[in-house]
Order: sequence, then C-alpha cells, then structure tokens
Amino acid sequence: MFRGSATYYDVEAGITACGKQCSDNDFICALNSQQFDPQTPSGNPNNNSLCGKKISVTGPRGTETVTIVDRLPTGGHGDLDLSKAAFERIVGPLSTGRADVKWKYL
Repeated sequence: MFRGSATYYDVEAGITACGKQCSDNDFICALNSQQFDPQTPSGNPNNNSLCGKKISVTGPRGTETVTIVDRLPTGGHGDLDLSKAAFERIVGPLSTGRADVKWKYL
C-alpha cells in the first residue's frame, strides 16, 4: 500500500506519456516520476510496464479503480494526478485541490 497526495489535471490537454488520448471522464491517473521512471526502458515512456496497470485508490470520498496512463513530473513517491472524474469520485469537488490518498496495484 502506498500513501501520497492526489491532485487532478486536464487529461484532454494532449497525449499521455503512455501514448494514449484520454478524456477527463475516464478513470485514469498519472503516476509520480519516482515510481514511473524506473519502469521506462530505453527512455521511451510508451513502453513503460506500468502503462495500463490498474490501481485501487482510496480517498476521503471512497475507493475507485483507475488506470495508469501518464507520468506526473512533480510530486513525491506515492503521489498521483487523477483525471477530473476520478478526483471528484475519490476526493470530492475539484475546488478541494489536493488530498491524502492511499493506493495499491491490482
């Protein structure tokens, strides 16, 4: 089980580090670089073994399953950047901005 801070981001702003086009309504996340980068062979994040991996995230509002599709360049070990839909379901209103979460690989 990992612990960290969850924030949210505009998923629709472009292609994810895993090479996916996603919607703010998808239950996805960006994983912090400390945990993401070691799984990136030859510097190509599209081939990262964590891309597409599902995790269970628990926050103030409950627990949901989200899929890793991106890399969070800032933040610490355990931190996640969630899609807006996932953030609202797990944490609460976007105005909350940040919350403590715990998560695990499925």
